[in-house]
Amino acid sequence: MATPDNEKKISTQLTASKEEGEEIQLIIQHWIRILNIKLGWIHDFDKFVVNYVCILFFKYLFDTFTGHTNWVNSIDYSTFDDNQFICSGSEDSTIRVWDIETYRQVRLFNQSSSVNCVRFSPYHYYNNHRRNVICFSSDDKAIHFYDIKDNRQFQIFNGHTNSVFDIEFSPFNGGRYLCSGSRDNTICLWDVETSESLCTFNGHGNWVWCVDFSSLQSNNKNNSISGSGYTICSGSSDSTIRIWDIETTKQLLVLNGHKYSVWCIKYGSNELGNSGGANTILSGSMDRSIRLWDIRSGQQIQIFSEHKGYIYAVEYSPFIVKNIEIGGCSNVICSGSTDNTIRFWDIRSNKNELYLIKASNQEENGIKSLKFIPLKKKEQKNNNNGINLCYGSLKGLICIWG
Repeated sequence: MATPDNEKKISTQLTASKEEGEEIQLIIQHWIRILNIKLGWIHDFDKFVVNYVCILFFKYLFDTFTGHTNWVNSIDYSTFDDNQFICSGSEDSTIRVWDIETYRQVRLFNQSSSVNCVRFSPYHYYNNHRRNVICFSSDDKAIHFYDIKDNRQFQIFNGHTNSVFDIEFSPFNGGRYLCSGSRDNTICLWDVETSESLCTFNGHGNWVWCVDFSSLQSNNKNNSISGSGYTICSGSSDSTIRIWDIETTKQLLVLNGHKYSVWCIKYGSNELGNSGGANTILSGSMDRSIRLWDIRSGQQIQIFSEHKGYIYAVEYSPFIVKNIEIGGCSNVICSGSTDNTIRFWDIRSNKNELYLIKASNQEENGIKSLKFIPLKKKEQKNNNNGINLCYGSLKGLICIWG
């Protein structure tokens, strides 16, 4: 937890480094504007630029939230009525909601089994009179919806026959649809509005650890999920990644390459402007590698193998300096591992990592979950791009870097 003494110390450090930070920003912007440099031009220069950007953006551990007593399996971020919150789900069978501005835990939901994934519900907030709702999955085989303000459960999805490991809301239709991956080897698609199970995807030969929806299509104005062209991807203990057509429920593609369980997966996004956009998939595995895939060819594009531990979390990075993307800097990804590090990579090169963050405490036992969060100005401190990095550890801590 942040204390007055810690705040004073951080304030002093930030003041002392202000001139240095501004000078670094001016240098980077000069090279970008004058030479129109793109990452991939010269790898060593790319590494120099990203290294300084990461130092500038993720130089300090700002806040630590304590309360969980076991693995923080999942974290999410949202704003409600101009206030900023983080929610977290843990192996200690609790879901906690944190106010970022006050550094305080504002809600605690106790469960009877491990909580595997938590998400703020965009559907209930934007389509149901700004209702503040947390959705989570657990080892009790169900998906639960809790109203944060009323402090009660009001909706539950039953259908899986074993633990539900991962859930994701659709980026389309205002988050009306939810997909889930389970220990019963299946993926389910749900209608949040009607609480109906729309379909079940079968094909994996083992537990389904992770799922994701394809990114929002700006040209799709269809209010129905039918004919939308959206897909779901899934990662499993059978070491494969599979892509499913939402409308036909058919399996479109199987990606082979990982040697062991695939524990995390992310679709690329056209909004980030990364190479290939929505045609790429990022994955992390028990085999200690991160892999980038091209959906169009069904081939692996890159593999990153510097981690010394299992990979539990991967994210595309949204770096921006003074509203200038650093040469397509969204081509930078990051990964969290049980080796207690977060590593940054250029997806156009499989050379050594661009930057490395060591967790603040070796006793944290490793990184379990990651989330880039766009903090508001009063919380940005010296982080001028407004992006902070939040992670959950295997020891139960939640930390924010910026």
